[in-house]
Amino acid sequence: MPDTTELDRIDLLILRTLQEDGRMTNLKLAEEVALSPTAVLARVQRLTREGYILGYEARLNPLKLRAGMLVFVEVLLDKTTPHIFEHFKAAVQVHQQIMECHMVAGGFDYLLKIRCADMEAYRHFAGTVLWLLPGVRETRTYAVMEEVKHSTHLPLSGM
Repeated sequence: MPDTTELDRIDLLILRTLQEDGRMTNLKLAEEVALSPTAVLARVQRLTREGYILGYEARLNPLKLRAGMLVFVEVLLDKTTPHIFEHFKAAVQVHQQIMECHMVAGGFDYLLKIRCADMEAYRHFAGTVLWLLPGVRETRTYAVMEEVKHSTHLPLSGM
């Protein structure tokens, strides 16, 4: 994948603008970056083809969709072999409640971001899924009391 140093000022402005509003029409985006719609479309297609733009999605309200409880879970595996890692990674893919899974360095192996309706739903998920994932030896759960900041925007201003 090309390095971000290959992006010019207009590319960065397009990316910044689309991070704010991914549903913006090409015409409006062209106005925002002061280029013709044809030139902007070509740039967006190139940025997508080169992997800078991965896709578009709607942000949904978890409270309205019975997923208001957010927890982070540290997972420590009983063994750290490539075989166990592969089985664990495959197993987390099939559970929608697991929104993110990150292999980390430190005192545990994976950090999971999980959404459920409430504590009762989480306890059920933990007992029927989480603790039965391949290789899990120990977990530590951190229930989020308040979501202070949530963003999917990448920092582009320093480029």
